[in-house]
Amino acid sequence: CIPRGSNELVQHIQNNTKIPVMGHADGICHVFVDTNCSLEMALQIIRDSKTDYPAACNALETLLIHRDLLKDGRICKIISMLDDAGVTVHLAPRILQASSSSSLEVAKALKDRPVTDDLHIEYGSLDCTIEVVDDVKDAIAHIQEHGSEHTEVIVTENKDTSNIFLSGVDSACAFHNASSRFSDGFRFGLGAEVGISTARIHARGPVGIEGLLTSKWILKGQGHTVEGFTQGEHSYVHERLPIHGE
Repeated sequence: CIPRGSNELVQHIQNNTKIPVMGHADGICHVFVDTNCSLEMALQIIRDSKTDYPAACNALETLLIHRDLLKDGRICKIISMLDDAGVTVHLAPRILQASSSSSLEVAKALKDRPVTDDLHIEYGSLDCTIEVVDDVKDAIAHIQEHGSEHTEVIVTENKDTSNIFLSGVDSACAFHNASSRFSDGFRFGLGAEVGISTARIHARGPVGIEGLLTSKWILKGQGHTVEGFTQGEHSYVHERLPIHGE
């Protein structure tokens, strides 16, 4: 069974059938902005991930910010961009606490924002949660606790940090410097998308090595956004690439 529809529909089917169900109930996608990021790239990726199609399951729902961006004020540009894009920013507990000891500029940018204690929210609208983390390992721990194993993004210029993130998050898709909106069957070159699965359903009957494995999609970009492809600045080239060892 491959249900397509609302969160409630998918959860109802998953909870009321004995047949295997391929799909996902939640799309709690994260973007983690590391201290060693290109801020302009981060702004593009955050904007595209949240505003390209807010109702999609691969849209940004929780934005994780390295603590250094609060200390040096870079977060203010991120907040300003989200405001300009019409996104309502909801403050999570740790960033709310940190704002009280931040600079006047940062405190002003975060003032009078809605607050949430729920870190597992799929808004499906022009809303997002923002939270502060200490480093990449703290970001991974947050995602593992509050995510839905859908799509996670890191924005960083540090290859070691990106590799820690890409291998550390236990999600179906892990992206480096690219919008979460690329998590799509057509964009992956799979043809018409049947669905996105966060489950681990394996093959039945005689099973070879491929039947024992599940897929994790890793995408490495250079600030790529879906908007660039939609407007014709770039085009998809779907080619079969050699697998390591072939």
